[in-house]
Amino acid sequence: MTLPHRPRSPLWIVVLGLACEEPMHPYRMQTLIRQRGKDLVANVAQRNSVYQTIDALERAGLIAAKETSREENRPERTVYEATAEGRRALRAWVRDGLSMPAREFPEFPAVLATLYGPDDPDDFAELLRQRVEALGPKLLELEQPLPEIPRLFLLESEYMAAMLRAEIKWLKGVIADLESGKLSYPTEAELRALGTGIGGPSDEAIRELTARKPETSRSKGPRARKSRRRSK
Repeated sequence: MTLPHRPRSPLWIVVLGLACEEPMHPYRMQTLIRQRGKDLVANVAQRNSVYQTIDALERAGLIAAKETSREENRPERTVYEATAEGRRALRAWVRDGLSMPAREFPEFPAVLATLYGPDDPDDFAELLRQRVEALGPKLLELEQPLPEIPRLFLLESEYMAAMLRAEIKWLKGVIADLESGKLSYPTEAELRALGTGIGGPSDEAIRELTARKPETSRSKGPRARKSRRRSK
């Protein structure tokens, strides 16, 4: 059997890791994922996510049903365990994941690459400021000290906290540049200078883009000065 070259989702790694730890049924997996904070690294928002992942891992030959039991007045529960192929796959995934960056496509860079929503620098800065405010509580949650847990089991939280701190710092820098006028929307001449050789916009697109852009930047007006005080 050919092993999957890479896991299809982070939840594959989490669920297979639990099955390698010891045989367990899906409900216990769901419980442990939340108790251990693994729902921060794998999407389990849908109730059936774990069950669907178990089905996929079983079809791939990475886990197998060990036994099925029924307690009084409860539905049947199937206990799953990792196969030998599953243990080899998990070890390979972890080694590859530690040493080689994966091609990941998060939503935020795609939004930054589009930027069709904000019509002016003030609006753009305000939206980024809202993002900073939304990231703050997430960072505080990740930075909560857990001295009773060995650090090795908290490395994913450390990593995510470091990424959030870096993003917040970068966002504040972009906001400051927007408010000072250092960063502004391109002029029609700048858009035309992009040329068609690197996929520059067409004349029609340029006319639409320049029509949407305000004639004068309001980034140094009273609203921006008020926003600047809030961002500090």
